[in-house]
This record gives sequence, structure tokens and C-alpha cells, in this order.
Amino acid sequence: MKIILSDVTLNIEEYPNNSSGKNYIFFLHGFTGSTGDWNEIIPSLKNNFNFIALDLIGHGRSDSPGNLSLYSADSIVDQIHQTIQYFTKKPIILAGYSMGGRAALSYASKHQHLLKGLILESTNAGIMEENSRKQRIEDDKKLAEFIETHTIEEFVDYWSNISLFKSQLNLPKEKLDIIKKTKLLNSKTGLANCLRGFSTGTMPPLMNDIKTIMTKTLLISGELDLKFTGINTELVNIFPDASHLIIKNAGHNVHLEQPTLFINVINDFLDKF
Repeated sequence: MKIILSDVTLNIEEYPNNSSGKNYIFFLHGFTGSTGDWNEIIPSLKNNFNFIALDLIGHGRSDSPGNLSLYSADSIVDQIHQTIQYFTKKPIILAGYSMGGRAALSYASKHQHLLKGLILESTNAGIMEENSRKQRIEDDKKLAEFIETHTIEEFVDYWSNISLFKSQLNLPKEKLDIIKKTKLLNSKTGLANCLRGFSTGTMPPLMNDIKTIMTKTLLISGELDLKFTGINTELVNIFPDASHLIIKNAGHNVHLEQPTLFINVINDFLDKF
């Protein structure tokens, strides 16, 4: 289903256990991902919610415009807001993985009154230190240029083999083939502009904002992802109302590597609403 917003058209997927009048949960994928990343998760979640997955700008079947301003944190927050408002005016639960988690956290920093719950998987809050932020912007600029000067196949092969995703190489080949096939559907323009407009370096750092986000929050990381487990161990002490669960035998993408454990922790969290 396509939703025409003020500046861009986004693709969303509604899942089959939807029922009118129930509460909504919205899911945001990570960089190079799409709505399909949640296909193994959503059907097993509590059926007293409506589930919506969103293709963020530059991904999946959503638009991949050349206008870089549409990929800024403010623009992405506005796109998420318009999408949520299309379905409901009631407070919702917002879930995001990695880049989608940063988008969800950016949304919470501006619209926490519209959230009843926040689920952040392998998420950071941006980079506070100026030199580190500048270096990350430069690194992502080079990665965007790599995308533009290589085929999408070459980039997906490169991206899938970076150290952050090393633990995924243990997944069955059939699953890895499906993941790769889905990533290949992305637009080079969209991916490059996401890096330039909404990388960890370019997004406004949110460490100070977290202190004011009163929304009940669940932080999830994989025990094999030492970097993000460390980040979330720090973040959980900054949020006013948050818990942090570390999933065994999982790396950066917990819902992909340990879907059953991921489903269980999400359902436990949903029992609180």
C-alpha cells in the first residue's frame, strides 16, 4: 500500500491479524532493509494490536528522491508522523531496528506525547563528540560515493560482509539468499542519500533528549554485538523508564538471528499495555 505524503510517497504493509479499533504498533527497518524484514516477526506477536511496517524513504518500494533535504532527521520524523496520523490519532507503540531505531528515537524526542511505548533494537543516540561526528560524516560520505560508483550487487556484497554483521554468516544459506535478494531491490540513490542525510553523524545527537523521554522503553541488543550492547548499557541508565535485554547468540540484527527470542521479549513488553 502506498501513502502519498506532502513531499514523498511511502510504502507500508499492513499485516493479516489486523483488526479495527485496536492499538497500533509501527515497525521501522534498518539501513538497506524494508518492510519484509518483519515478516517472520509480526505474525507471532500479540494479536490485540494492529501492525504496520513502513519502508523508510530511500528504501524498499518507497520513493528515493534526489532531494537530499527529504532525508534529514526532521523530514524523516515528519514522514513517520504523517504515516502514523493516516492510521490513528491515538498514542502508538513505535519499534525500530538500527537506523530505524534512530528514526524512532528521533520521533520520540519530538512527539513522545503520541507514544505509549518505544522499542529500540541495536540503536544508538547519535554522536555527541564533535570530532567523532565529523569523522563519521566523512566515512559515510565515502560509503555513499562507493554506492554511486559501483553496482547495487557490489555494494550489497560489501555491506553484508562488514564486521558488524559477521554473526549473520552462520545463518542458513537459504535465509541469506532471501535477505540479499531483498536488499538488491533498493535504490542506489535512496541508499546514498540516506547516508548523507541521516547517518549516525548527520542526525542531531539525542543523548540529552533521552533524559526527558518518559515513554516506557525497551532496549534490545545481541550479546555478540559488543559495540551496541555497550552503548545500550549506557543508554538504559539515561532513559527515565527503560529496560535493556541482551539476547544470547545474536549479533547486531537480533530479530533476524534469533527471531523466537526476539518475539518472546517483544510479547513480554506488550503485556504491559
